[in-house]
Amino acid sequence: MDVKLVEERILVLPDHFDLVAAEMRAGPRRLDAFGTLAKMSGLLAKPKLGDIELVYKERRLQPFWSLRCTAICAYERTRTHHLKLPAEVRQIAIGGQTSEVQSRSASIPVLETCREEFHKEAVFDARSGQPATELTQSAKTGARLISPEALAALGVEHTVLLPPQAKAAVVIRDLVASLNPRIEADRLIEETVVFETIDLCYRPIYAFRYRRQGKEAVVEVDGVTGEVKLGGSTFEAYLGKMLEPRFLIDVGAETFNLFIPGATLVKVLVVKGMDLRDRR
Repeated sequence: MDVKLVEERILVLPDHFDLVAAEMRAGPRRLDAFGTLAKMSGLLAKPKLGDIELVYKERRLQPFWSLRCTAICAYERTRTHHLKLPAEVRQIAIGGQTSEVQSRSASIPVLETCREEFHKEAVFDARSGQPATELTQSAKTGARLISPEALAALGVEHTVLLPPQAKAAVVIRDLVASLNPRIEADRLIEETVVFETIDLCYRPIYAFRYRRQGKEAVVEVDGVTGEVKLGGSTFEAYLGKMLEPRFLIDVGAETFNLFIPGATLVKVLVVKGMDLRDRR
């Protein structure tokens, strides 16, 4: 199997909310963040304004991998085609090979040379390496290209820059493994996976940690969509942490080492051409 990789890029998604606007969206949900018991107690005795304290807030740039690839399979197979003929035809000759006609039909063995392409897009959480089903390729709308050095410079006050923990080579391998197309072939000629996109994308997330009666809870606001999420976590431990400008790995060498020599991408169903009708 031949794997061809495009050069990886870094993209940063634009903020549609600033820290102040995000805090205004998070505030009304701060009681909900403490769960059902907190809301039930609130029905009996409405919490005072000072009961819930904002103890920490952050804007963080959270990474995800955006990948797009095409699997190309070229192969040969022998098929038997059945040609319908007029009633008066008794025998036909194609390429010097003669075939008898029975019941107005002639069976002709044909060598077919085929080529198929399978396309796949996927988004992975760059922290856990798991598929990020809530994100799509459209999540990159308005994103701008940025260099590793410029990205590292974005770690300013109240902004936490999270480096990826899931390596590009691992998510590339997982995407290739998920392709698994099925073909019917006698001989596999070409098996290639071409990656058109390997993007490390950063999206802004605002997180607010509140304290009530000795307990803490977090409310998150998506800086792109404005969606409010209860729970989550904060990453203040990363505050002020500088990124190594060359934090992106050399996906080429490492990716190839993850594939077993001679591994087959496609699931090949062996075709016995003379006994198999053309099903297409």
